[in-house]
Amino acid sequence: MAKELGVGIIGCGNISTTYFSLAPLFKGLNIRACADINRSAAELRAEEYGVAAQSVDELLANDELDVIVNLTIPATHFAVSKSILQAGKHVYSEKPLVLSLEEGEELQAMAKAKGLAVGCAPDTFLGGSHQLARQYIDEGGVGRITSGTCHVMSPGMEMWHPNPGFFFLAGGGPILDLGPYYIANLINLIGPVKRVGALTSMANPTRTISSQPLAGQTIPVETPTNIHALLEFVSGATITLSASWDVWSHRHANMELYGTEGSLYVPDPNFFGGTVEASGRNKDIKPLEAWDHPFGKVNQESPNGPRANYRTAGLADMAIALIDGRDPRCSLERALHGIDVMTSILKSGEEGRFIDMTTTCTQPAALGIDEAQALLR
Repeated sequence: MAKELGVGIIGCGNISTTYFSLAPLFKGLNIRACADINRSAAELRAEEYGVAAQSVDELLANDELDVIVNLTIPATHFAVSKSILQAGKHVYSEKPLVLSLEEGEELQAMAKAKGLAVGCAPDTFLGGSHQLARQYIDEGGVGRITSGTCHVMSPGMEMWHPNPGFFFLAGGGPILDLGPYYIANLINLIGPVKRVGALTSMANPTRTISSQPLAGQTIPVETPTNIHALLEFVSGATITLSASWDVWSHRHANMELYGTEGSLYVPDPNFFGGTVEASGRNKDIKPLEAWDHPFGKVNQESPNGPRANYRTAGLADMAIALIDGRDPRCSLERALHGIDVMTSILKSGEEGRFIDMTTTCTQPAALGIDEAQALLR
């Protein structure tokens, strides 16, 4: 196979700029074309980044493209990814992969039948901080992980996003929008989930947008915005996951994991960097010794200060995996298990009972310093 894959993008909204701007950092990727149902959006991105603007049909038929990135809204992820597979091309999707396990299993069957690959974000668990945490666990730094807590809570999306309505419709909500970062990192650190139970609710049936340009508009809330879940892992670990857009402020850490020999404090899984801390039985919490991981180095300014941002690392890892014939870390198997976990959490909230997983997966291979460096140009 060629040492570089031709890449097309469907969906030229806000997130597309991240893929366009960061893909050049990585080997194996050559973005050649983009498309959007809004032709002017595709033309804008094409001019900005020096690629071809095409219609969706033209892009699907483009023989120069090996893999197409699906950056459409979550409600259309399944249909668009299915059309990409039907066109005979590999798929890399933004999270969530799909909105139901059945949709994911249909994509899985189609990909297998056609000999194609499907990958899916998030790839933030490949970040230097999360891989440092992985190494520390693998080396027995805190013993066997027995329990933990995860919290991702805020007042909501309508205060900053320019068009937040879809976040509050079926297929949205904090579990399917932000949960993928936490679930993917937990799979990275601990492995697959066995069963889940949850309580779910919403604070209000409507929300008022305060961000521009739609400030003052009222939008309906059709999915839970306050979720408290319990996850039992195949390993035996039990984790609390709280995800809410009904919280004005809190003092919870993003992720804490408790082991037989100590505790591990993992930074926000939504980002690649951050400080990893740990304690032993002496309860003395200290930062882990920093390592020179390529995906932990600050490379971007943000409103909250300098940060490490290497989104598209998962896409690059998938491209190199296809070239080398190995398992991609952001694989369909793991994305599908994540969908099983998240939709089962919502189902548990509806039905008031624990839900057993019907899928499983392996932990992704760790991404050490040398492996990460090998993905970069």
